[in-house]
Amino acid sequence: MKGKNKEMKFGKINSHNEWDKLKEIIVGTGKNTVATLSWMKPGKIPDKILEEALKLSREATPKWFYDEVEEDLDNLANTIAKFGVTVHRPEVFDLEEFFKTPFWTTNSNNSYNVRDLNLVVGDYVIESPSYLASRYYETTSLYPIWYNYFEEGFKWIAGPKPMLNYEAKLPYYRDEADRVLTDEDLAHQKLTNGRIEKLHKLSENEILFEAANTVRMGKDLLYLISSSGNVKAAKWLQSVLGSEYRVHTTSEIYRSSHIDSTVLCLRPGLVLLNSTRVNEKNCPALFDKWDKIYFSDVAPTSEAELNFQKEVRDPIGYKLEALGFQTNLHDMSSPWVGMNFLSIDPQTVVVDERQTNLIKLLESHKIQVVPVRMRHIYTQGGGIHCATLDTVRESKLESYFD
Repeated sequence: MKGKNKEMKFGKINSHNEWDKLKEIIVGTGKNTVATLSWMKPGKIPDKILEEALKLSREATPKWFYDEVEEDLDNLANTIAKFGVTVHRPEVFDLEEFFKTPFWTTNSNNSYNVRDLNLVVGDYVIESPSYLASRYYETTSLYPIWYNYFEEGFKWIAGPKPMLNYEAKLPYYRDEADRVLTDEDLAHQKLTNGRIEKLHKLSENEILFEAANTVRMGKDLLYLISSSGNVKAAKWLQSVLGSEYRVHTTSEIYRSSHIDSTVLCLRPGLVLLNSTRVNEKNCPALFDKWDKIYFSDVAPTSEAELNFQKEVRDPIGYKLEALGFQTNLHDMSSPWVGMNFLSIDPQTVVVDERQTNLIKLLESHKIQVVPVRMRHIYTQGGGIHCATLDTVRESKLESYFD
C-alpha cells in the first residue's frame, strides 16, 4: 500500500481507551519480514559469517509463509473497514539492511505488531524504547502515517534510545535446571505440545519498555512491570503524561511480556482477565469495583505453527546462535495470545476464529463477535490487538475509577 495513505483522510489523533467507537486504525504488515540478526558486540561482522547468516535468515522466512501472513492481515484490514473505519497500513523499509551503533550491529524484523512500540494516549503518540536492538528503527515505518496526522496536530514523543551496551535481559534462572514449573508453565506446556517459555527480567540501567505493556482506561493506565517493561520506564511514562493521567503498575499477575493477553477491557466496568495468571488475590486493585470475566480456555497453539517452529525456525535459530548472533527465531507467543482481540465499539469485538470458547463466552455477555482467520499469530509474536493500533476513536478523556 505504499503511497496509498496519502490519498486517505486523516482525522485528529484521539484514542483514550480500548473500547469506544473506532474511526481510524493502523493494521500491521508482514511484508519484508526477516529473521533478526543482532551482533551484540562492537566491530564489524566478519563477511563470511554475515553471508552465512543472511542465507539462513532467508530460509527461515519463506515467501509462502509471509504471503499467508499478509493475506490474513489484508482480510483483517478489510473486515475492520466494513464497519466504516479508515484503515492505514505501514510503509516498510528494507528490513534486511543492517544498522549499527558504537556498541552493536543488527537488522530489523517486521512491522507486524504495530501496537508493540506505539502508545496512543488521547492526542499523544509515544514511541517506546524496546530492550531489543533489532526494534531500534521499527517505529519509523509509521512515520508517513504520523506526518499525515501531524497536519491536524498531536503530541509526538519518543522515548530515549537505549545504549544496550550491557546485559539488558536478565534471566529468571541462570540455570534452567533450578526452575520449578508453575501452574501457568504446566498449562503452557500442555497447550504447546511440550514447549516451555524461557523467562527473563529487565535491567534498570535505562528506560526500557514496549507500549503493549499498557492498558488504556481514560485517565488511568495499567502498566505491567515485566520482561518487556521496567520500573524506570513506568516512572518516565508518568513524567511525560503529567498529572492529568495516572500510571498504575503491577508486577504480580504475569512474568513475561505485554499485557494484552492478560487484561482486556471491554467497556467501563467490565474486564476480561486471563485466569491462568490473574485471580482474586493478585487482581489489580484498580478493578475492585468492576465486573470481571475470568477465562483461560484458549485453543492450543496450532499444529501447523508448532511444526513450522520445530522444523524451520528453531534449527535455524541454533545455527545463527552458533555463528554469534542473537535472533528472534526461538520466540513464540504464548497460547493465550488467542485472547488478544480488538474492540470496534463496546458491543463489537474482532476475535481469532480458532478461539471458539472465547467467542461463546463473549456472546453470552451480549457482545457481537466478528471472527477472522489469523494463521500465524504464534510465530509472529502477536494477535489481533497487537497487529492493530487505534488512532481515532469517538472518545473523550474520562475517569472510570473515581
